[in-house]
Parts: sequence; C-alpha cells; structure tokens
Amino acid sequence: MGSDKMVYFFGGSEADGDGSMKNTLGGKGANLAEMCSLGIPVPAGFTIPTDICTYYYDHGRQYPPALDDQIKGALKRVEAVMGREFGSTSNPLLLSVRSGARQSMPGMMETVLNIGLTSKTLPALIQQTGNERFAYDAYRRLITMYSDVVMEKAAGIEPEEDKGIRTQLEHILDAKKEQRGIKFDKDLTTEDLKDIVAQYKAKVKEVLGTEFPDDEWAQLKGGINAVFASWMGKRAQDYRRLEGIPAKWGTAVNVQAMVFGNMGEKSATGVAFSRNPSTGENAFYGEWLVDAQGEDVVAGIRTPNPLRSADITDEHRKLGIESLEEANPAVYAELDAIRVRLEKHYKDMQDVEFTIENGVLWMLQTRVGKRNGVSAVRMAVEMLKEGLIDEETAIMRVKPSQLNELLLPMIDPVEEKNHKPLTEGLPAGPGGAVGKLVFSPTRAEEQASGGDPIILARIETSPEDVAGMKAASGILTSRGGMTSHAALVARGWGKCCIVGASEMRINYAERTMTIGDKTFKEGDFVTLNGTKGTIYEGKLKTLEANPDANENYKTLMSLADKKRVLKVRTNSDTGEDASRARRLGAEGIGLCRTEHMFFEEDRIPAIRKLILTDTHEGRQEALAKLLPLQRKDFEELFEAMAGFQVTIRLLDPPLHEFLPPEDASEEAKKEVADQMGISVKELSKRIHALHENNPMLGHRGCRLGNSMPEITEMQARAIFEAAANITKKGKTIIPEVMVPLVGHVNELKNQKKHIQRMAKLVMAEMDVEFEYQIGTMIELPRACVTAGHIAEEAEFFSFGTNDLTQTTFGFSRDDIGSFLPNYLENKILENDPFASIDQEGVGQLVRMAAISARAKKHDFKLGICGEHGGDPDSVVFFHRVGLNYVSCSPFRVPIARLAAAQAALKHEHGGLTNPFAAGKDAAKNLGEKVRDIFSVLTGKH
Repeated sequence: MGSDKMVYFFGGSEADGDGSMKNTLGGKGANLAEMCSLGIPVPAGFTIPTDICTYYYDHGRQYPPALDDQIKGALKRVEAVMGREFGSTSNPLLLSVRSGARQSMPGMMETVLNIGLTSKTLPALIQQTGNERFAYDAYRRLITMYSDVVMEKAAGIEPEEDKGIRTQLEHILDAKKEQRGIKFDKDLTTEDLKDIVAQYKAKVKEVLGTEFPDDEWAQLKGGINAVFASWMGKRAQDYRRLEGIPAKWGTAVNVQAMVFGNMGEKSATGVAFSRNPSTGENAFYGEWLVDAQGEDVVAGIRTPNPLRSADITDEHRKLGIESLEEANPAVYAELDAIRVRLEKHYKDMQDVEFTIENGVLWMLQTRVGKRNGVSAVRMAVEMLKEGLIDEETAIMRVKPSQLNELLLPMIDPVEEKNHKPLTEGLPAGPGGAVGKLVFSPTRAEEQASGGDPIILARIETSPEDVAGMKAASGILTSRGGMTSHAALVARGWGKCCIVGASEMRINYAERTMTIGDKTFKEGDFVTLNGTKGTIYEGKLKTLEANPDANENYKTLMSLADKKRVLKVRTNSDTGEDASRARRLGAEGIGLCRTEHMFFEEDRIPAIRKLILTDTHEGRQEALAKLLPLQRKDFEELFEAMAGFQVTIRLLDPPLHEFLPPEDASEEAKKEVADQMGISVKELSKRIHALHENNPMLGHRGCRLGNSMPEITEMQARAIFEAAANITKKGKTIIPEVMVPLVGHVNELKNQKKHIQRMAKLVMAEMDVEFEYQIGTMIELPRACVTAGHIAEEAEFFSFGTNDLTQTTFGFSRDDIGSFLPNYLENKILENDPFASIDQEGVGQLVRMAAISARAKKHDFKLGICGEHGGDPDSVVFFHRVGLNYVSCSPFRVPIARLAAAQAALKHEHGGLTNPFAAGKDAAKNLGEKVRDIFSVLTGKH
C-alpha cells in the first residue's frame, strides 16, 4: 500500500478527493467527490480506492487489517450528513455498493442496492417512510441482487443455463404477476410483495444452500467483496481485452447512501446526457421513470418517459406519458441547470444518473458520455465553436476509429438491436452490407451484373476470386485473419468484410452455408456488420455515409492536417481507387500492388503465357502484350496523383497464384489449357513444377525479378513510359520503383541496374527528362538488421509490416485465426500483431532499420505500407520512430490523418520520443552505435 489512507469520504460540500484522482478513486468515485466540491446534491458516501483491489488480489483475496476501522469511520461521517444510522431500528440508513474503474465499463461489473435492510430495520423503514409497500419492494430488490451478485457469482457458483438464482427468483415474480393479471412490478400490492419476499428467501436457501444474511454488516462486507471479485469476472475480463484496459488498474468500490426513486408518484429515477449521444445535437437528452429504481430504466420492462417536452411523440401521448419538464418543471429546471454546469466544468458531454426522492433531486453519477462517431465529430467541432474547448482538444476528442462510421455504409443501430446475430467473425472491413448469398466468384459477378446485391461467402479467398469480390456488396469467409487476402482486398476497396467466422460451414457442392442448426441456400439474404463482425439472417436496414456532406467532419480534418507531421498516402492499384483516396485526403500512393493488375480478364492470359512458356521469345511475346496495359494502368494512377509521389511495387507473389491450384478440377484445368493452346497434362506438369511447400518464403518478389529480369524490365519500362507521357502533359510526377522482398543488398543491386537501364532508354526514346527513385520494401528481419548497407543502394524504404510480422513471429497471417483467440484470451499476446504492430518485436526491427538508414543518409525517406498504416496505435508508433509517411487503404486515409495529428500533439506535449528529433549528429551517433553492435556480432569490427 502506497498510503495509509484506505477510504475517501464524500458528502455535503466536502470530499477527501477530487476529479483529478481517477487512477486512485476510479471514474465514478472521483466524479462524485468533484460534484460534492461543486455543491451539487450528491448522497454522501465513501470510496475504497483501486490500490485496495490490487492488494486484495495480491494477498489471496484478503484486505489490509486497518480497512474495517476506516470504513466504520467514514460511515459515521455519512450517517452525520444524511441524518440516518446504518442498522438503526428507528431511523435506518441503507447503502448502495457500486464498482468504479478508471475507465467506464458499463454493465461489466456488479452493483448491489438497499444494503442494510434486515428483519430488524424493515419495520423501522416502514415507520420512517410511512410506506409499507415501498419497504417490501426495496427488500425484494435487495434479495434479488445480493443473492445473484454476492451469494452466487462472487462465491464462484456456476449454475446451469437458465438455472441461476436471479432467473429462478424472476420466475417467482412473473408467476405472481400472472396470477394477479398485472404487467408491471409497480402494480404489485404490499401483500403481493410480502409473499414474494417470503418465497425469495426460501428459494435462496433451497438453491444456494444458505440463508439470506439478516445482518447489515455481513451484507455490506459481502457487497464490497463482490465488486472486487467481479473485476476478474469473465465478462469484465472480456471487456477489458476489447477496450485495452489493463487488469493491473483494478477497480474502486463506491459505498453510498441510498436515496429512493421508488417511494411513490413523487419519486423517480433517470439517466440523461448533456447532449444527444446519437446525433450530437446540443440538447438535453434522457429518460426517466416514476416510482422506480435505476435498474428499471435500462431493463426495458416499462417504457421510460423523455425528459424534455420536445421529445414527446404522438405515441407517448397515446400511452399517457409525460416529460419531466411537464410533470415537475421545478425539478427539471434544477436538473437542466446542473447538466449545463457539469458540461462547462468538465468541458465534455456528460452522462448522468439521478434520483428524485419525494420531490427532492439527487445526483448519483456523472461521467464522460459514450457517443457514436457522427456525434463525436459534431460535438468536438461545436464545442470548439462555442469556446468550450480549444483546437487541440477538439482533435484529441475524437477516436480515429470513430471516423469509420462517417466513411462507410452502416447497419441501422436501432434495427440491429432487435436482431440476434447468427454468429461472429473478425471485423475485417467496416460498414454494413446486405445481400443474397453466393458461394462462387463467377456467379457473384453474374448476379451482381443483374443488379442484385451479393454477399460472397467463401471458405477463404484467393487472387482468382477478385472479380467476384469486387462485384459483391460484402465478403464473408470462414477462415483467415485480419490481413488475409479477403481482409486486405476488402479494406482497400472500402468493402464490408467478415473473416474467420469459424462456426460457419460452407458446402460448395450443395451451395449451402450452415451456422448452428440453420442452413442457408444460395440466394438467401444475410446482413453483415463489418464494424462488429456480426452476421444476421435476412435484410437489415443500412445507412449510407457521405463524409463530404458533413461540414463538421471537414472542419475536424482541416484541424488535423494543420497539426500532423506524418504524411498520409494510400495503397491503391487503380485510378478509381487513387481518385477516391485523393478525395479522402491522400498525399500520394505508398503502395501499388502491380500483381492485382494482372488478374483482369484482358491480361491474365498473357501472364499465364509468360509463366507457361519455356523460351525467351515466348516470354517476350507475353510481356509485349502486358506492357501497354501496365502503362495505361500507371498513367491512370499518375493522373489521379499528379503533384504527388507514387510508389509502385514490382511483381511480388509467387507465379503459381496465376494458375489453377494442383487440386483444381479437370474442367478448370482444361479451360486454362485450351486458352493457352497446350494439353491438360502439360499444364498439370507446369503447375506441379511451380509448387512450393512454403510459397510465401519461396520464389517471389526480387527473387522472381532476378531469375526473370525481363519481367522487371517490362514493368520498369511501363512505369517510365507512363511517367514520360504525364510529364509531356506538363504535370509533375515522381515515380518510386519499389523492389520487394530484399534481404541482401546484392538483390537490390541486381534489380537496380535493370531499372536504371530502362529509365535511360525511355528518356532517350521519348526525349523527355523526369525524376524517379528506386527503393525497397523492408519486410524481412535480415533487411532490418542490414538496413545500413541496403540504404547505400536505395533512395527510400517502405516497411511492409504484414510480411515483416509474418517473418519475425513465424506466423502465417492466413492461418493465425486458428489459435489467435486462445492467445488473446490467455494473454499470451495482448493484441493481434497483424492488426496493431507488435512494438516490442517487429516495431524494434523497424526502429533499428530506420536508425541505421538515417545514419547513412540523414534525410533518407522512410514510410510504411502494411495494413498497420491505417491502425491508430501503430500510426502513433510510426510517428515516434520518425517515419516520413504512412500508407493505407483509401477508406483508412482519414483515420490515419487524425491519428497522425494526435501523435504530433502527444509528441509536442512530451508524450512521445523521436530518435531523430535531436538532429543530424544525434541520429548519426545513434546509427553508428547500432552499426558497431552489428559489426561485433558479425565479426567485422
């Protein structure tokens, strides 16, 4: 324990803590203390801090010896403020026990209300309030919560499905309402509730084997234990993993005097937001219920009432529902004034909980409210215009990932709430898609050309599928990870995609998909939520996105562009994609995958001819057909990106990908053989000859170019002829020719001489001068370790972090889905290394290579073109390492722009370090130290 203080009191206008102490008091406790200091009406209570949670788990679920005395001391102060006594038989104080982590985890941990209600305090509460029905209603709620949270969950009891104690108690409640012919709990009479309480107690003893505790101190200790225990509950652990919340943070426990919204028609409870969390509108928004406790508002059993009269609909009027503004203008005015005051104080939208007890308003909580992407952008910009926040705060206020909702179609969240997912996969391509199931890329093309929206469902995809993938509205696979073929291609196109839905079974022969006990045929409609990775039966409504029409979005991005240091390029293979990326703010192309161009219908015969011929003349003939097609492709890219740099990667994949697989049907092989004018036997022989046990580490990239230099020369000529044509039009373009998979400097030297020869030839032939650069893709650990040598021959590096992650970890990005969930669940890995860069391993190789290259050439250009270029956390890392740019798929460009601005602001305020920030000499010294270490290791010192 770092301090002797173990309990922090708040109440009246006093508090031991304040809003800055979230790490110690948790968000809820810190804000309760802050509200007390502001003079806002808060029921008194105390907070047991997060370090007690850490102590609790470090000491076998035991507490510091002095904790009991400090709790009793704080409780005396609560009793004094509230004018009631815990356990009193004449004037009883009841308590709530709630969790409160540093970061909000709504619904993930436990709460117990009405603690202190026993057989001896129950009569006193009845006498105190003059409301017997209320007292028994409070008692049945306590038994329900306590038996569930403390006696079952915290005790580690795992009942069979639908056999938990809460469910069994609810059956008793439902039976009583059915017997009485009533719908709502509030319509139960006092006698009904007395009978229910008796049945509850008997059921608790029957199911859990022990009596419901009839001692107020036993209840309080049990409640505190249960909250701490829930920190390590599966639900909380799963949520922390998804939100990136460290387990070591722990939770605080807040013990607070109960105030009651269920004391009759003059009492109520509600939740509210200082602005509308769905639209971002600067208008008070919330709901309330008469004669209810907090859980009733979110349970959905009763229709809650809107707070404002402006939000009352005709449907509300039919049901006789009033707004709080109408029913109690004075309390509404007080609540509205408090929300304005809290928002100005915290300078952010607030989510508050409140209770009205016999006409008196109490505030139970305030916290920064969660909001969707559209609302986040609107609030940030409008609060800036209102003078509530400055530009830097506005930039930092929006999570980059929230921009997804402004960029892609999405499933209507209101409709989605009413549908249960069939299953889940990995959210590889955000947005929503609705369409007819199709299991063949060819049929996907055919049916999409007829105007039908298509969901292409495959076990996994390959480059052969791209035409069908392009035609589909959404892509669904049962295998693959976040950087699998399907995921990469879909993100590049801004297409909804879910991969690795392992519960899904696809039968190509029968054209069916089975999930659980449901089987879907080709033509059945399904809906994909690529943002969540959820799959639904039937057609759900989608909402189209149009960021250009959103002035708030444009304002925010303009602010971000003023602050960021990193440039943002795009990974684009077509003029259409490049133009789209420019509209989204891309400053050039960081990766053009030329192999994607070869799969078009008018050119795959030529690339196959190239592969299948045994003669130099045959290869030259095939290349001659490809040259004008490639040149046209590059001209389109250069036109779209005039004035910016365009990096074109030479052919990278192994050649077998352009041919049918070895296990393809005879029919598929015959079609290709006939097209090539050879026999099926000859084709099969060539396919077998090209087979590699591990093609991703085989004859590909620069290895292919070095063994077939005519491919490199054709592509270089096409690039330079396109550049010459664009230059003649008076436009500036600087092509960057990128050699892939270099592991040794001599591989680059070999390719470089062919590229330079083509540049000289084209300039002479076309009588035009243009600039160009030659660089390499750094995607092998050896390239990182020898980066200083490679930099002597290169003018730029672009880190291909997808393959660098594969080759560093020894993971296959397509197969990692089979064990990644287990690795994440057991905390072997904190994150998917293909989604967010592994900073400790892969990231250090990037850093090492950057330092070595800059030691050779201080201004050496460094970029990254792997999928990590669109991941916000990775962008922050790349800023810190000192790269010049990141490159990502078109629809991730705005996300990278905002993430880069946030990284720059963190750096500016001391949150990041840059190895090159100290200038040329420091970088050189650092590089020389790295090089000296390598020299010792290699024996060349």
